[in-house]
Amino acid sequence: MTPLYAIGDVHGHFEKLADAFELIERDGGPDARVILLGDLVDRGPDSFGVVELLRLGVAEGRNWTVIRGNHDQMFLDFVTRGVTTHERIKSGKSWMHPDLGGKTTLASYGVNPDLALRQILRQTRELVPQAHLDFIAELPLMCQDDDYVFVHAGIAPGVPLDEQDFDDLIWIREPFLSHADPHERIVVHGHTALKTPQRYSNRINLDGGAGYGRDLSIGVFEGDEVCLLTSQGRAIL
Repeated sequence: MTPLYAIGDVHGHFEKLADAFELIERDGGPDARVILLGDLVDRGPDSFGVVELLRLGVAEGRNWTVIRGNHDQMFLDFVTRGVTTHERIKSGKSWMHPDLGGKTTLASYGVNPDLALRQILRQTRELVPQAHLDFIAELPLMCQDDDYVFVHAGIAPGVPLDEQDFDDLIWIREPFLSHADPHERIVVHGHTALKTPQRYSNRINLDGGAGYGRDLSIGVFEGDEVCLLTSQGRAIL
């Protein structure tokens, strides 16, 4: 069978993403099918580079599917609507707060994040390419395979896949994380950072915490086998 690869939350780490693509090409060839689980931006130093790499790759016809994450949506919401908060952020922190990492994203585009908010927004709208905004706005929220559904955050248990709520797909934690019964398909997701990816009976979390300085996770799906791809090769998950 032809393997399918899924990459967890990138969070602005261009070099980690480039290394991940190199490992995937070495394992599965240049035409390998790759799904990215969202959160391309924030926290890491080069969100611009990540978005540009993926945008160009998709435009060139690479076999990549890029899913939208909540951080990607927050970036888009700030540029297009000036919004810096969301009701699903329980702490009430702004996207500009260091924990969320919006300022690092803006700095990668050449914006001075230490200005007043109105000035930041003006600079952002001048410096962020429209092509990047269009790319993010057109990203799908899920990708379905025969046995798996790939989303950023998860799904609302008991709700058909074609009826899932937009915000749930990019923001949900509970009741999804504690739900133990089977879903329509096994859910492959990121969003909730762990020290290392974990496989459960009904879902696989591939967010190994690259946004917090850990490795960028790569899942390999081939038949019934699920592995992590590392510089030492595949390891059963």
